[in-house]
Amino acid sequence: MNYKPIIIVAGEPNSIFLEIFFKSLKKKIKSPIILIASKIIIEKQMSKLKYYKKIKLINYKKLEEYKLNNKYVNLIDVNYNQKKIFSKISKKSNTYISNSFKIAFKILNSGFSYKLINGPISKKNFLKNKYLGITEYISSKYKIKESAMLIYNKNLSVCPLTTHLPLKNVVKKISEKKIINQVKLIDNFYRKRFGFKPKIGVLGLNPHCESVSKFNEDQKIIKPTIKKLFETKKIHISGPHSADTCFLKQNRKKFNVIIGMYHDQVLTPIKTLFEYDAINITLGLPFLRVSPDHGPNEKMIGKNISNPLSLIKAIKFLDKN
Repeated sequence: MNYKPIIIVAGEPNSIFLEIFFKSLKKKIKSPIILIASKIIIEKQMSKLKYYKKIKLINYKKLEEYKLNNKYVNLIDVNYNQKKIFSKISKKSNTYISNSFKIAFKILNSGFSYKLINGPISKKNFLKNKYLGITEYISSKYKIKESAMLIYNKNLSVCPLTTHLPLKNVVKKISEKKIINQVKLIDNFYRKRFGFKPKIGVLGLNPHCESVSKFNEDQKIIKPTIKKLFETKKIHISGPHSADTCFLKQNRKKFNVIIGMYHDQVLTPIKTLFEYDAINITLGLPFLRVSPDHGPNEKMIGKNISNPLSLIKAIKFLDKN
């Protein structure tokens, strides 16, 4: 069987990503991995973290000429250097990260691969408040207006209707159209990738789905939208459910996916339940984009104690798909 390569953009050089990448390579992976990063940075971090593996430089314009395997680090070198092995995250790496993504997009557009993993970036420095997150950044490059962030675990996944929005802005973004679009993306993804229609639970916005305000979003927007999806689209969906009890053991086992109205409403319980055993999948793109479910983690940089499980899960997911 011919396995398509997994393209990995290392992202922010001052992060734990290369550490967990080195650790992940100890696992048996059938799909060849192509890393897009700085050779100088990799060599410096290898030396610091006492990890050794031969690097094979490859030209992204001539990928068809290579016999790729994971005996080496198959590297597309993107020029970048800094005096210290690890430094403070700043705007200095922005061009390097941007160039890395551009190369990845060219490879994906060529059809050589449809599998992308990216390491963490700094929202403050790289995205410059122009995008809410890397999900929106990548979606914008493909002019995708409707995408969804699925935090996936085979036992239970979650999806925030709104991603990295301040709470005061969440209400403005809740609409019938947005709920319908995200539910369709989730339903299509599960049917295409796993061969079954998922059971989807939708959380209410307000505590216990009740509101002291005259306008109750749960009753006026969320509930009728769920009814419409259930009756007209034949989607296995229910809600709105109270967020404080939906993740109890007897309740959560009824669902494959739980959709929340805002980021921490669903990411807090999923990380409490599974910790690093979850991956971030962007739905709606013309390729499979997955990332570990964590950020740069500045506090643990260079200590060689970071848990690689989320990246291992991301690689294994793409290895099977």
